[in-house]
Amino acid sequence: MSTRAPRQPQRRRPTRSGVLLSEELITDTALRLIGEHGPEALSVRRLGAALGCDPSALYRYFRNTDDLLLAIADRIIGDAMDGFTPGPDWVASLREMASRVRAGYLAHPRAAAMAAYRVTRRENEIRAVEAGVGLMLSAGFPPPEAVRLYLAFIDTVLSHAALDASCVALPRQQREADQRAWTEAYQAVDPEAFPALTTVRGELRRLGESSFDEAVDLLLAALAARAPGKAART
Repeated sequence: MSTRAPRQPQRRRPTRSGVLLSEELITDTALRLIGEHGPEALSVRRLGAALGCDPSALYRYFRNTDDLLLAIADRIIGDAMDGFTPGPDWVASLREMASRVRAGYLAHPRAAAMAAYRVTRRENEIRAVEAGVGLMLSAGFPPPEAVRLYLAFIDTVLSHAALDASCVALPRQQREADQRAWTEAYQAVDPEAFPALTTVRGELRRLGESSFDEAVDLLLAALAARAPGKAART
């Protein structure tokens, strides 16, 4: 069963410019504005200007900007999980979930950094949690442990995905300066004061890379080792 939520019927109202206003259009526009201008773009004034409508019209669809942020977070989840169908190999399915989450966050890095820690309470998130907990149950974990381990899994995935998204969202000059630190500042450390760093000096550039895949592999290997059900491939 796909984790993508079915589209719900929406009221559509024309703006001054003749555009039909809807929850989907508002969410799309908010995502675009955040991607272009950052978190400060999430305001009814800027959204109204971008949509060509009175800002007060937005309150017909969202209670406030926080409600809109939750819709944005749920939209990212829905796009990321679109077409996902859990398979018989629960480890492979969890790995695919993790990869999808990261890809969704990297597609909207500025919005993801704002929304990673929120609980949307909406259909796409509920379907994703259903899929993840279901995979833990299929591995043979009893309900209390299935919930705890799913939380450990998804928190690890979201944390690393948000970290990667935040890095991508940095201005290019800052991102490049951080990358250069591992091949410049860290290469100049005193060998006597920092013997471990001196030993691995040639590998330090790797600390500027994403650890997402490594972290997911380690976590899935640990889960597979603990699973009371039939062992899955890691």
